[in-house]
Amino acid sequence: MCEHGGAELFSALKSSNFSRRGFLRASTASTIAFAVGGGVARAAESHIKSVHGSGFCNLNYFLANALQTAKDDGVYLDFVLTPTSSEMVTFLGAGQVDAALIPYTSFIALHDKGAPVTIVGGGGIEGVVLIAQPGLDSPDKLKGKTLGTFQMDTLEVLPYDWLKKHNVSFKDITVRYMGNTPEAVEAFKAGALDIICTIEPYGTALLHDVKGSVKLSDGTDIYGHGYTDCVLAVRNELIKQNATGIKALLKGMMKAQHMAETQPEEALKILVGPYYKTSMENARIAMNKQRSVVDARSQTQFILDRVESIKEMGYINSKPGRDAIDWTLLEATIAENKDLWSELKYKTA
Repeated sequence: MCEHGGAELFSALKSSNFSRRGFLRASTASTIAFAVGGGVARAAESHIKSVHGSGFCNLNYFLANALQTAKDDGVYLDFVLTPTSSEMVTFLGAGQVDAALIPYTSFIALHDKGAPVTIVGGGGIEGVVLIAQPGLDSPDKLKGKTLGTFQMDTLEVLPYDWLKKHNVSFKDITVRYMGNTPEAVEAFKAGALDIICTIEPYGTALLHDVKGSVKLSDGTDIYGHGYTDCVLAVRNELIKQNATGIKALLKGMMKAQHMAETQPEEALKILVGPYYKTSMENARIAMNKQRSVVDARSQTQFILDRVESIKEMGYINSKPGRDAIDWTLLEATIAENKDLWSELKYKTA
């Protein structure tokens, strides 16, 4: 997952107009130094500032940062820490960062409010888990119970879709919006939540730690295998000013994905601790349940279909067009690195 924000996120988006030029723009959000060689201008060094989440859909992104896998192409991925998880999304919308690995639902909310942002790459597939306390093993038993989730998030849309499929209205349950993932996990462990929708590695840990807890859905029963959770979104300014840098970043993420797929233990040794606060055992299980995938072109229709649910929930006024998702730079990166792309296990065929 990406770090999932609470109710303050939707409130902030409702009051924002991201198309205005008055938003604070960090002057160093995209620092590009140019050198001239042979009469041709080229980018000598480019720093792409980004926010990120905390789940396993971020694995390629984390590795790309830890190993700076794009530095051979002159690009460095700089992570920016936000005061709260909800501000992660608004940082992208306000132009204080260039890129973000965020839930596609958060992207859609930004786009709906006029933020100049575009999806250019994939984050992770699957790994969203709907879990209930012991004994709550059927949809009918959930009526009147409390769900812990995050507003305007994939972790809210999945239970909405799952309950709807099982003829249970979202109005039949109490929805409690949490501040961050650790808070939600601890609340479920303490019994303060009857149901939780969370992400790996937290889903695996909860099913292990809370004896008798019930996995109601992992998303595949309603979405099918390979559904997406998070996406790589960038500011449109970056596409115009540094498309080469974005391609280098995408290539670096593909390098990271290749390492994760061929050397999973080595990848986890780098990430568990500094990036993932969990055990190696849980990390191994979670890694197999949620894959980080750069080439998410096959998920275009899935993302656009989910917009229907988001609109039903009252979060957006109009559905984004197909132009909100642009795989042009991803496809160019694949064409320029066919050998690397062909060796990736998880990708669009």
